[in-house]
Amino acid sequence: MRRVLFALAALLSTGAAAAAATAPAAANKLLKDVDYAQNLGAQIPLRLPFRDETGRTVRFGELLNGKPAVLALVYYQCPMLCTETLNGLVRAMRALSFSAGDQYDVITVSFDPRETSALAAAKKKVYVERYGRPGAARGWTFLTGDADSIRRLTAAAGFRYTYDAELDQYAHATGLAVLTPQGRISGYLFGVEYAAGDLRLALVKAAAGTIGSPVDQFLLYCYHYDPLTGKYGLRVTRALRLGGVLTVLGLAALVLVLSQQRRAAAA
Repeated sequence: MRRVLFALAALLSTGAAAAAATAPAAANKLLKDVDYAQNLGAQIPLRLPFRDETGRTVRFGELLNGKPAVLALVYYQCPMLCTETLNGLVRAMRALSFSAGDQYDVITVSFDPRETSALAAAKKKVYVERYGRPGAARGWTFLTGDADSIRRLTAAAGFRYTYDAELDQYAHATGLAVLTPQGRISGYLFGVEYAAGDLRLALVKAAAGTIGSPVDQFLLYCYHYDPLTGKYGLRVTRALRLGGVLTVLGLAALVLVLSQQRRAAAA
């Protein structure tokens, strides 16, 4: 049994390493340009023009309304993690006693300048209904914008992404920025699942104008694997390698437990 388990562990570890090693150079190059830096204290340019889900032009600062805000940078036609980012956000929001539109606002911005207000409106309809609280439509805005506004917003937020023209997809990291009522970055939440307690604390700090400290960061990279082209894309480059390590550790723990059980049975 031990020999079989060790052989399986070695195979899984080798497979994970081989998969990471076979990622094409183009994918690795793209992901080197992807990051979500923690620009704590940075000021979001408040006069940047965007279009809301109705097509009306708004300045970013108009959406703060004297309250803290959660900033979600996604693109609406993302085939992978952007939807999971918004799903995780709405789950955390539903667990809060605070309500969007009352104690805080949510600003979702597409970083794809080709996307339209119609796409933003469709996305808003889904998530306002899923959130299900009065005032949600007022407190959760879905924006699109031109390339210059998007570039300046994402640069201020520390959000670095890149476009793969061949796959027509963006490689990007996932997470949320929490803004003070003045539009400064107070804190970040990373990944696609957000603890309600973490979100609540981040909003309380932002409401008080407090700039938080850097948090532990494990970035999920949203990028596609297309078996038809043989291109290797990654949700998480590091997670693939980490997955192999964790698999080996888990199997080693199983071997240890089985060995202890056999000793106990023989005693």
